[in-house]
Amino acid sequence: MTNPLIQIKKHPFPSLLYLEWILLTITALIAVIPPPPPPLRRFHPKPIEFSICGTFPDLSICNLLPELSTYSLIVFALMGLWLPKNNHKNKLIYTFFEIILILTTGLFGERFARLFPFLYIILVTRGCLIFELPGRLFVTSLAFSLFLLTTQLKYQLFSFQSSPQAQERFRFLSLNWSLVFALSLVFVLLMMNAVLSERHSHQKLAIANEKLRQYAMQIENQATLEERNRIAREIHDSLGHSLTALNLQLETALKLWQSNPIKAETFLKTAKELGSKALNDVRQSVSTMRSNPLQEQSLEIAIAGLAESFHRSNGILPIYQINLEYSLPPEINTAIYRITQESLTNISKYASATKVKIELTTIRSNLRLIIQDNGKGFDFRQNTTGFGLHSMRDRTLALGGEFNINTTPGSGCKIIVNIPLMRLT
Repeated sequence: MTNPLIQIKKHPFPSLLYLEWILLTITALIAVIPPPPPPLRRFHPKPIEFSICGTFPDLSICNLLPELSTYSLIVFALMGLWLPKNNHKNKLIYTFFEIILILTTGLFGERFARLFPFLYIILVTRGCLIFELPGRLFVTSLAFSLFLLTTQLKYQLFSFQSSPQAQERFRFLSLNWSLVFALSLVFVLLMMNAVLSERHSHQKLAIANEKLRQYAMQIENQATLEERNRIAREIHDSLGHSLTALNLQLETALKLWQSNPIKAETFLKTAKELGSKALNDVRQSVSTMRSNPLQEQSLEIAIAGLAESFHRSNGILPIYQINLEYSLPPEINTAIYRITQESLTNISKYASATKVKIELTTIRSNLRLIIQDNGKGFDFRQNTTGFGLHSMRDRTLALGGEFNINTTPGSGCKIIVNIPLMRLT
């Protein structure tokens, strides 16, 4: 996969690109600035050249391509504007071609050869940008090995025209220069690894921040959705219950208005009370959504109030048994109250029951609520879209509990709610 030319502003490390240009400029200046005149020596009246063309000027390649080193350096510099990133094969070809250009510059150039190790430093820098750690180590080792090879070749060329003392001095300088160059490559490798590691950490941090931002948006959306569902449940459980009971009272009053006006008046008064309660529920739902529908009263008293309201609306007094060993957290009290309220509302609207039983007990760190009626029941598989059933199930699952309904057509309905208390006590 090919990559477009690197733009300076979009380069991952602009400072490294500038450093590369500085090294290339220094190397190129060697070809322009003439070397200082050599000192007069008995055995060396002419300056010594360490390149192949300088030692063997009759080579055909030196005659055909006199500017080969200059062209190689230009191509090597232009290669810095394109770095392969994805295709491993392209990376190897790219590095191999770089090495060929460096060897050409060092072996066939006369003035370039004196500072061509700078090109190896650039080679290691580019290798760190395109390879992982094993590849970086390999490129660094290869660069140092090629440096030693070219140094040894220069020594062989130098030995043809030098005295033993000069050869010994050249060998000593080459050893020192090799050690310095090795330390330079190690420093470049460590520096590049540190820079790349820091860049990788910044990228991971940026990705993590983006994920956190997305998660925050998801949590915000989820919280908004849950709040909407909670508001819908509150309106349905509170206002819906009151309006259902109000409708039943009005229907009964209409039926008894002519035959028994006194009793009809009683139902109308009850309807008026339910209407006032519904209006109060609406006001509280708009303002605070009634975070505590029990209004500081105990769960036993609140359920007794629901049973009494059910009795007034339907003429059936539910049997309720409440046996709590200890007080419950507010969130459980609210959930149990709402589930009981919704169950009684459904019984009033659909069950046509004559008996209703409510059991609330704590058994082995577990709260169990059972609401049972002898009404006509229903097919649960065909009645799964009711908001009331979903509301009761959601309230139970939110507390880590289990919600079950046992019902069949003609055999009543039994709702069983189990909520663990161990993690809340």
